[in-house]
Amino acid sequence: MGSSVTAESTTDVLIIGAGPAGLMMATWMAKCGIKTRIIDKRGSKIFNGQADGLQCRTLEILDSLGFGTRAWQESNHMLEICLWNPDEQGTIHRSDRIPDTIPGISRFQQVVLHQGRIERWFLDCMSETSGLHVERGVLPTKLSIDESAVEDPDAHPITIHVRHLTEEEATPKQSSTSTNGQAVQDGLFRSNMSADDTAELIKVAELNKKANTEEIIHAKYVLGADGAHSWTRGQIGLKLEGESTDYIWGVLDIVPITNFPDIRMRCAIHSASNGSVMVIPRENKLVRLYIQLTTTEKTAAEGGSKADRSKIDPDVILQSAQRIMAPYTLTYRKLDWWTAYQIGQRVGTQFSAYERVFLAGDAVHTHSPKAGQGMNVSMQDSFNLGWKVASVLKGISSRSILKTYQSERRKIAQDLIEFDHKFSRLFSGRPAKDVMDEAGINMEGFKEAFVKGNMFASGIAVDYGASTIVAQPGDPANEGDGTDVAISDPKLRVISNQVLAPSIEVGKRIPSVKILSQADARPWHLQERLPSNGTWRVLVFAGDITQPQQKERIERIGAAFSDTEAFLTRYTGDKFGSVIEVLAIHNAPRHSVTIFEFPEVFRNFDPVDGYDYEKIFVDDVSYHEGHGEIYKNFGIVPEGCIVILRPDQYVSYVGSIDDVDAVDKFFSGFMLPATGRPVVKQVNGH
Repeated sequence: MGSSVTAESTTDVLIIGAGPAGLMMATWMAKCGIKTRIIDKRGSKIFNGQADGLQCRTLEILDSLGFGTRAWQESNHMLEICLWNPDEQGTIHRSDRIPDTIPGISRFQQVVLHQGRIERWFLDCMSETSGLHVERGVLPTKLSIDESAVEDPDAHPITIHVRHLTEEEATPKQSSTSTNGQAVQDGLFRSNMSADDTAELIKVAELNKKANTEEIIHAKYVLGADGAHSWTRGQIGLKLEGESTDYIWGVLDIVPITNFPDIRMRCAIHSASNGSVMVIPRENKLVRLYIQLTTTEKTAAEGGSKADRSKIDPDVILQSAQRIMAPYTLTYRKLDWWTAYQIGQRVGTQFSAYERVFLAGDAVHTHSPKAGQGMNVSMQDSFNLGWKVASVLKGISSRSILKTYQSERRKIAQDLIEFDHKFSRLFSGRPAKDVMDEAGINMEGFKEAFVKGNMFASGIAVDYGASTIVAQPGDPANEGDGTDVAISDPKLRVISNQVLAPSIEVGKRIPSVKILSQADARPWHLQERLPSNGTWRVLVFAGDITQPQQKERIERIGAAFSDTEAFLTRYTGDKFGSVIEVLAIHNAPRHSVTIFEFPEVFRNFDPVDGYDYEKIFVDDVSYHEGHGEIYKNFGIVPEGCIVILRPDQYVSYVGSIDDVDAVDKFFSGFMLPATGRPVVKQVNGH
């Protein structure tokens, strides 16, 4: 049956691929009211078994989008890692226990959950926020960029041809492995319908109405979040660089029947000579086993045997696990999902073409899943990108900030690959028999790597280097991945003074403790007051404003920020903080002041709605939830300081409370005046 072109259309943003990276981008676009379409070639959403670990920073991000609580409540919480190693006789025993999440680094700890649930919350959020939904069964076939128009803010320089598939074409084929008499999902072709997807089933009928029709879409920006075999990446001529190893791993999701005592703990088990297994306890009594399927004595080059992927099935994986975990026994009656993969670590040479077509997630970095990073890093890629694209489309920021996506995220991908490289080899290697066994893995070294890796894996250690939007010292070209992200006018560059608040680290996400609302004494986590809605924040740590000198300082800030020539008026237009929000956190005793001791810039007045009571907070003890001690915990000096936070909660600047000019200069480095800004209408929902 021939195809026919049915329509040409325009959109501000087209997202290709509706996995976690694509859905994160779509959610940002919905939150910021950007005209967006998101397409996926599959006719159904998530398959069983896909990625499952949610790290601390990811949970903070999901909470900032409004559904962190759902993740926290539904997931399995992992509190402890048990390390099992062979004793002198070669029998495995528990040699150590370490916390799964480093205590104190976040208000969330690592949890495990089926990816289908996470994608469901994104879909719900998109739909509720702006009516945006995924167009399934849509296959992109051709992409071209009009290079002459890439710097024109009004142009739609990207043209994408898409074909609407039939239901049959849009359904990936399964290899229908049967075990214990029941058909199971495999991950080799990744597909299944989730139980709560009635609405998606109804949309299948719509697929066939459009089947075999073609459409041409003209877009301002495109995100390719279409996986390791990314079609988008091929279209723009970019490549992944790196290597694949000979280690082949099997994955089983089972309800185990076992006498192994730590089956509900996260475990790393090294056997003397049968390889390694990682145990990840999941929700609903499920346990995921990552099992090494290659021999560890010799590499393939040395004549060692290499597992043949075509011969791998659940029984092969189970037998391997049984050998590693002996003398403990392990069987199952329920198998939920299985797959086999070869570890490969690769990273993209570039993350975009002309800062118009971007790549995120597996399209630009691949690595082994044991470190629990894939879905987390993928979502954090587009979390980094989304607000920047929205800000440019709304005329708030110049296109210069888009370069920071590559400089920030490619560096993270490179760090991840390096971490994964070390971690995979340590995990896959044979334990050393004694101190003279140089070929074996030293187990103390493995524990150290695990502890270090924990900080990296949490996502809390992400540290973005100097750029237009991060006022770090140092040369911007050397701070990220080498991309030039310096401010075009050196006179506008400001440098932070980290000494004023050592624990609010510039380039990292702001940590969180409890603060109280001055108006009603309600305790809030600081991060709860920083929702992801595209808004910049200026946090004024005002100190003790019952002291005359501090009161004077705050009055000066109020006057400077309220000036009609100042950055708030120039870049915000209105004064109610849709672009830049100003918050105060003071440490005078709560009972000794009211909101009226603060200048009006912290408590905007509206003739209909009265004063804004949600911008002034105090570092004081609460009735029921203790004392966050933000000044003490963050090391904030008594006279206070000014902190600028990006819309993604990363710290852009820490500076003197007396240097209000630096704040103005910082925003002048990349923001565009509010006058003449395009009006962005919320137009989604195809």
